[in-house]
Amino acid sequence: MSSSDFAAWIGRRRESQDHISFTLVKRIAATLSEPAPQPGEALPPLWHWAFFQEPVNDSELGPDGHPALGGFLPPAHNRNRMWAGSRIDFHQPLKVDTDVTCVSTILNVEEKQGRTGSLLFVTVRHEFFQDGDLALRDEQDIVYREPTPPRLSSTEALAEGQWQERIEPTPTLLFRYSAVTFNGHRIHYDWPYVTQTEGYPGLVVHGPLIATLNLRAFTKAHPTARVQRFTFRGVRPLISPHPFEVGGRVIEKGKAQVWAGNQDGTAQIGEIEFSEEARP
Repeated sequence: MSSSDFAAWIGRRRESQDHISFTLVKRIAATLSEPAPQPGEALPPLWHWAFFQEPVNDSELGPDGHPALGGFLPPAHNRNRMWAGSRIDFHQPLKVDTDVTCVSTILNVEEKQGRTGSLLFVTVRHEFFQDGDLALRDEQDIVYREPTPPRLSSTEALAEGQWQERIEPTPTLLFRYSAVTFNGHRIHYDWPYVTQTEGYPGLVVHGPLIATLNLRAFTKAHPTARVQRFTFRGVRPLISPHPFEVGGRVIEKGKAQVWAGNQDGTAQIGEIEFSEEARP
């Protein structure tokens, strides 16, 4: 399929509803070893990724575990589909045990030439409404790449941060995160597939999981900060069970740089815009 055929997806729109189930929230909390917020309390940042996951029958999945025909997104057509990054605006917290509406729109489809071959970028905007008000806007970049050997190191060394946290991405953590986000992508839990078919040396840590842990480290280091915007971009994969670090530093008032990586270099970079709230 040519890029002009893919362009037919631009402007495609979908509206869906979900309930911020307390049962699922407890499972996310257990996966991340966090206390579970109670009904009526704020959903922690980026936990919304566990919701609005459309169920697809096993017979409708492709060899990599993604929907074979793409569903709302364009079909992969023998390309590997990855989440490259996001830009998230936080207007107000989503609340546990409430109903939420999500309006998704495909904003752009663009073919680019990368170092490893042709890349197709799909930009999707998700807007989450609670009680009729916009609570969250999440603009995601999905990349479709031709099967090529994975890039496992970065020339950019891991920076020294004002805060940092060591993460041990166990296979159990990856499996449980796949489960709570209903993510069938086999690179995160299927050892024979990820090593023999896609050529990685082990299970791949989810980019959204890295981003969630990165933002959590910031909020732990800045308990009075209110996150207004978070952007992140993947640089290279991280492989389980090798430990990695998340950390960052404040670069100016209301703005911080964050990153994740290990001795092989930076794997994810991001930026946080925030305001300081007075303690009660």
